[in-house]
Amino acid sequence: MTEKSERCMSCGVTLIGPVGARFPCPNCGEIIARCNRCRKQSNPYTCPSCGFLGP
Repeated sequence: MTEKSERCMSCGVTLIGPVGARFPCPNCGEIIARCNRCRKQSNPYTCPSCGFLGP
């Protein structure tokens, strides 16, 4: 398996394939990965690179 598995930044669930969303941190550009459930519930996340706190 060559595909890198990512984890949701809010709840830690493993994201495999197209499940969830991946987007750059608004502050530093680091890729943030979130599951669909946490996005819908607006659960907070923290960027591991710069500490940016997002909804």
